[in-house]
Amino acid sequence: MLTFAAYGLAIALNLMILFIGLRFLLVPRAAAAGYGVPAKADGDPAYLTIKGLRDGSYGLVGLALLAFAGPVAEAWFMLVVALVPLGDTIVVLRNGGTRAVAFGIHFATAVVILVGAALLFAL
Repeated sequence: MLTFAAYGLAIALNLMILFIGLRFLLVPRAAAAGYGVPAKADGDPAYLTIKGLRDGSYGLVGLALLAFAGPVAEAWFMLVVALVPLGDTIVVLRNGGTRAVAFGIHFATAVVILVGAALLFAL
């Protein structure tokens, strides 16, 4: 049961960040609004593309680690990657986003990632 939960959560998290990356590549302005800091109309779209590539890469690396290196490697990866949504929480708060988005999406994501890492370490 623990194995199913640990792997299931890790796979779901990796697929979600892969989806977010693809969304930033395909519909960047809508994705930025969902992130909690809407993109400026005259802003540089390259930064939205960079975010899409970064997030998509994290999802692919996570899936590859889980498939080819095992749960401990994935757990360490998740432990480090949890810093990203913690940083995103600060970015949203400092750039006019709501506390609900900062904590309800980004901080909560960091907590779920850490829970997933703990489950994988426990295997």
